[in-house]
Amino acid sequence: EAYFRNIDLKSLTKAHVTLAHKRSHGVITVANYSQFLGRDVDVKFTALLWSDKMAALEAHVGSVDGEKVDSKNEWPHVTLWTAPNVPAREANYMPQLVSEGKEARIELDPPIVVVGKVNFF
Repeated sequence: EAYFRNIDLKSLTKAHVTLAHKRSHGVITVANYSQFLGRDVDVKFTALLWSDKMAALEAHVGSVDGEKVDSKNEWPHVTLWTAPNVPAREANYMPQLVSEGKEARIELDPPIVVVGKVNFF
């Protein structure tokens, strides 16, 4: 609670788990997600990672009709917050920073499960 007290979380209205980037993974990889477009999928949040520069939830994307919706990102997550002048893409490095002792991690037990829709942005 103390950590988030003075942090503006308005960006949560745009919160998302990136499945793939057109530039990094290719147009075909992104297009392959069209079979899931508009469909509901469970997302399980299993850990909170944070520092003075950012916070994110580790995410595990579920299945649609028994087919796993697999994120191509090395570390699927939802960025909750970044400090001014810290790009959201920096959250991709959070697990490495945790292993270096530069950020903190709390396991969520039990995990938090939400339902989201697959969409293109």
